[in-house]
Formats: sequence, C-alpha cells, structure tokens
Amino acid sequence: MNRNRIDRPFVRAGIVLGIGLGGFVDGIVLHQILQWHHMLTSAGFPATTVSNMEVNMVADGLFDATTWVITVVGLGLLWRAKKQDELPPARIFVGSIAIGWGLFNLVEGIIDHHILGIHHVRSGPNQIVWDLAFLAFGAVLAVTGWILVRRGRGKLVTE
Repeated sequence: MNRNRIDRPFVRAGIVLGIGLGGFVDGIVLHQILQWHHMLTSAGFPATTVSNMEVNMVADGLFDATTWVITVVGLGLLWRAKKQDELPPARIFVGSIAIGWGLFNLVEGIIDHHILGIHHVRSGPNQIVWDLAFLAFGAVLAVTGWILVRRGRGKLVTE
C-alpha cells in the first residue's frame, strides 16, 4: 500500500489534535493558571473590574469549549484512522501533533496578538517580546513536527 495513503489519516488526526491540545495549553496555562491574559483583556475589557472579568471569563470559556470540540474532532479522526491494518511509526503521529500545536500558536498569535490586538501573551513593557516568543515557539513546533513526519515516512509498523 502507498505510504502516503497509510500516513495521511494519522497526520490529519494528529494536526487537528495538536490544534486542540495547543489551545488547551494556552487556555489552561496562560489564561487560568498564570493569568497572564484573558481573551479580551486588550480589547476594552481589562481585568480590573468584576464586570470585565465576567466578560473575559465567558470569552475564555468559549475559547476552551472550542478547543475541546476541536480535540474531540481530532479523536474522531484518529478513531477512523486506526481502523487500517498498517500503522505509521509513532514519530509521524507525534510530529503531526507538534505541527498542529505550532499552527495553533502561529495563527492565534498572528490574529489575536498582532492583527486584532485583543490580548497579548503577557501585557506590559515587554509584551512584544512575549508575543514574538509565542510565535517563535509555534514555528519551532511546526518545523520540528514536519521533520519528524518526513523522517517517519518509509517506515512501516504492522499490527
């Protein structure tokens, strides 16, 4: 069987899971645990009043719900992909997750931090450094994932 036909469903599932999991890490770690930002802190709803915190809490919750749905879709894709008789090596799947997480960081960082300016990774005097580091981390994840997927091609694992 063609190697790409075997890998493609797992790569697709891994990318979607990576997008969802990257969103979970962002929402749980940066929004909730560290409280560096919320979805709308720079968009006229700074976390300085109870009313603004309520708006941000709803926006953060909608963000988390969206990443949950994306993760469930990724699990569904993985469930369908695993029905094949042949499996790709783990590095292809892990690499795909890294690609998805990196894409999440790049898209979310460019749109929310730079284009819309609705929030920054960490507001303050060095916010551009934090925003650029977030983008750089996303790029490193995506490139590392791509390398893992490329190196995993040509290898075959059978059940």
